[in-house]
Amino acid sequence: MKTQSNQPPTGRNRAVRLDSFGGPEVLDVREVPAPHAGPGQVRVRVTAAGLNPMDWFMTSDADTAARFGLTLPVGFGTDYAGVVDEVGDGVSGFAPGDRVFGGALSRAVADFVVVDASGETAANEAHHTPDGVDDRTAATLTIAGRTASVALATVDPGPDDTVLIGGAGGGVGVFAVQLARIAGARVIGTGSPSSAGYLRDLGAEPVAYGDGLADRVRALAPGGVTAAIDLHGAETAHVARELGVPDSRICTIAAQVDGVSAANGANAAPGALEEIARLVAASRLRVPVAASFPVEQIRRAAALQAGRHVQGKVVVDL
Repeated sequence: MKTQSNQPPTGRNRAVRLDSFGGPEVLDVREVPAPHAGPGQVRVRVTAAGLNPMDWFMTSDADTAARFGLTLPVGFGTDYAGVVDEVGDGVSGFAPGDRVFGGALSRAVADFVVVDASGETAANEAHHTPDGVDDRTAATLTIAGRTASVALATVDPGPDDTVLIGGAGGGVGVFAVQLARIAGARVIGTGSPSSAGYLRDLGAEPVAYGDGLADRVRALAPGGVTAAIDLHGAETAHVARELGVPDSRICTIAAQVDGVSAANGANAAPGALEEIARLVAASRLRVPVAASFPVEQIRRAAALQAGRHVQGKVVVDL
C-alpha cells in the first residue's frame, strides 16, 4: 500500500528542462506535473542536487544523449539528496521522512524525483543519508563516489604504493585522492599550479600537468610510481607507462587507452556508496563544496561546473 508523508499535498514540481540539446544556455526551470511513486519506488522531495561533467556532456548533442537513452524534452542532473515523501507498494526499508541520497539519471534538478527503492541500478537509486552528513554534501556523492570507488578497486592501492592521479583536483579526484590516502598510499596529484594548495589539503603532493610531467614525477618520487589513475584524459596514463607502471595498475575514466581498464561508476561494488557516506560522517573524508546556487540560477551553476576549473563540487539548492 502506498504511503505518503504528512506534508501538505502539492502538485507543484519545478524541474530543469531542455527542449533542445546544447550547453547551459538551453537550461530552463519549468513547472511540470509532479511524479508519483509506483510499485517498488520511492518519491523524494529533493533539497539539493550536485552537478557533474556527465550532466552537460549527456545533453550536449542528440547522438550523445541517445547513448544514454535520453530524448527531448529531457531533465538535467543526476546526483540528488532529500527526504522520502511517498513510498510505493512493495517497498521495505524506506519510510516517509527518511533522509536519502542517490542518482536519478538526467532528472535530479527537480523538486521531486522517483527512483527504484532496491538501489540495484546506478543513477536510479536511493540510499540512506547517515547522521552527520548534510544534504549538500550528500548530493555530491553518487557519480563521483561510484567512479572513484571503481578506479580505486582497479588499481588496488596500499601502504607500499605511490599512486599518480591525473586531474586530482576535479570532482572524482576529491574522492580518489582521499580514498587512496585512507588505503595508506602516497598520492601525487596533477593539476594547474594554482591548485597546488588545494591538492595538498586533500592529501596529495601536487605536480603540474603538461609537457615534462614524467620528469617532474621522477623528481618527486625517485623510487618510482606503482599505480596511476587518469581522471582527465590520457596524459597521466601514458606518463605512467613511461615510468614503468604496468597496464594492470593503470585506470582511466574519460579516455580509452588500449590495454588499460576504464572505470565505470555503474560497476561500483554493492555498498560502495554507503561506505563513502560513512567515511564522510566519520570525518575521514571531506567533500569541498565550491559553490551553491538556487535552482533559478541553474545556468550559472552549470556554466561554472562545465568550465572544469572549479575546485570542489557545485550544488544546486531546491
